[in-house]
Amino acid sequence: MAQLLDLPSAPQVLERFKVALDNEKIKRKQFYADIDDDMKAEFINGEIIIHSPVKKEHTDTTFLITQLMRNFVVINELGYVGYEKVLSAFTRNDYEPDVVFFNAEKAKTFKKGMWKFPIPDLIVEVVSKSTEQRDRNLKFHDYESHGVTEYWIVDADKETVEQYLLVKNKYTLHFKATKGNIESKAIKGFTADIKAFFDESLCLVELKKMIG
Repeated sequence: MAQLLDLPSAPQVLERFKVALDNEKIKRKQFYADIDDDMKAEFINGEIIIHSPVKKEHTDTTFLITQLMRNFVVINELGYVGYEKVLSAFTRNDYEPDVVFFNAEKAKTFKKGMWKFPIPDLIVEVVSKSTEQRDRNLKFHDYESHGVTEYWIVDADKETVEQYLLVKNKYTLHFKATKGNIESKAIKGFTADIKAFFDESLCLVELKKMIG
């Protein structure tokens, strides 16, 4: 900001920024009008990103994580867990993370028919070759700057989970492993064997523990 203000052309530069952002708002409004239930699409820095099909491992892992989180959250009345096509609106961008959790306070405001959601409290992204760079950079910093309490980056091929927690407005790597139990900060009391995210039989064992 200081460097920009030192430029003699600062007013002209700011005006160009304003025009660009105004045009971006128009494109974003059109994005909302064009998307439908069959699309997995995101609006990122003025561009519409249409996601290509994913591998079976990606779908399986997303489903198993969702199963475990959703059952725990429902049983304990902690909020709402969604997956894949939950459009989450940030200040500038709209994302459809693989798994999202909203706390009970936010979930109380949800209504039938809604298709645009607020900023989640926990986000899980299962990376693929086409998304990993974005998941680890642009999304990482956007989630961090908007106060998403917890961010997981999951690699279904390597069966690895990275858990980042927000500490003093910055993400800190709290957990990275291919085995062991992960404990969520955003979902109070949620603990699971990460192997269950990649193995349906182990997921069933965890679910039985949960249900009792």
